[in-house]
Amino acid sequence: MGMEDDTRLFLITIMQTVSLLILWLLINIFVGLYLQFGLFESRPSLKNIIYYAVFIIGCFFLFKHVKKKWSKVDI
Repeated sequence: MGMEDDTRLFLITIMQTVSLLILWLLINIFVGLYLQFGLFESRPSLKNIIYYAVFIIGCFFLFKHVKKKWSKVDI
């Protein structure tokens, strides 16, 4: 006896979504805090503006990808 296909797809989609979000967050934490691209000294510099622009664009595409992935799952 194995898992039904719908249940298996649902659990795999959950794990892939969680893994993708954790990876995306870890990359942004590393670049933003450790490399200090997300921190302002006295006023925003070009590296801060680029970092936040890439962050927002990446967030948009990440959520678009996750939405597309979850559209295949029957809940």
